[in-house]
Amino acid sequence: MLPMLSCGRFRLDLSVPRIMAIINVTPDSFSGDGCASLGAAMRAAESLISEGAEILDIGGESSRPGAQTVGVQEEIDRVVPVVEALAQFGVPLSVDTVKPAVMRESIKVGADIINDIAAFRADGAVDVVKNSAAALCVMHMKGVPETMQLSPRYTSVLAEVESFLVDRLQSLIGAGISADRILVDPGFGFGKTVEHNFSLLKGLRQLDVLGYPVLVGMSRKSMLGSVTGRDVADRVVAGALAAMLAIQNGARIVRTHDVAATRDAVRIWLALEAADGEASPE
Repeated sequence: MLPMLSCGRFRLDLSVPRIMAIINVTPDSFSGDGCASLGAAMRAAESLISEGAEILDIGGESSRPGAQTVGVQEEIDRVVPVVEALAQFGVPLSVDTVKPAVMRESIKVGADIINDIAAFRADGAVDVVKNSAAALCVMHMKGVPETMQLSPRYTSVLAEVESFLVDRLQSLIGAGISADRILVDPGFGFGKTVEHNFSLLKGLRQLDVLGYPVLVGMSRKSMLGSVTGRDVADRVVAGALAAMLAIQNGARIVRTHDVAATRDAVRIWLALEAADGEASPE
């Protein structure tokens, strides 16, 4: 039986895959879709929900390769007003941050999920989240955004990602965080070559056996561009197909910039799953 995710104000049924939409409140988003104001973020949220988004993921610091860090107060100023405003929209809100102070202030105003690319390894991060009701997304990243794409190497990318996640899961469970609040993310594009990324996608069910819902994010990433030859803005079809393949391999939440196309791909997959496999008589 697939789990219900306990996330803040919500219990999210993962018996069907869910779509997480990205709302960047940064000026340097790699995808070029950053929201420069609170009003822009609210309009983006309304549009994404109308297209089929079931979770909104808000980020105030770019994690693209080579990205520079943002000060704590600046990130709080970017993220917290958006979370507070979007809490009325009736969908789970995720905050993409590595900073405990940003986690704390976001949870205070309504964040339901903390999506941490550093897997809650920062000093104080676990203490901030453990007594909250927020769900935790635990991601694998080799290195840090500034340098992670400089010749990453693995003996076995699947085995190393799995080992890292198991270690972090044990730490979080040991700290008293209930299992129904935890998601895992293999971290496509975070310290991985194109070959590493596709090995992860092909072997994603190996992570599924850990027993925690798997979240993936491949939308518009360079792994898609390297195969299709398309620029960032032209990777919508590739991203939707990658999301569907991830779902086929066990992912329960797909994180995307392109909600409508991903929704259509998910609907096709659900229709295929529902089909009885028998041809109709002529």
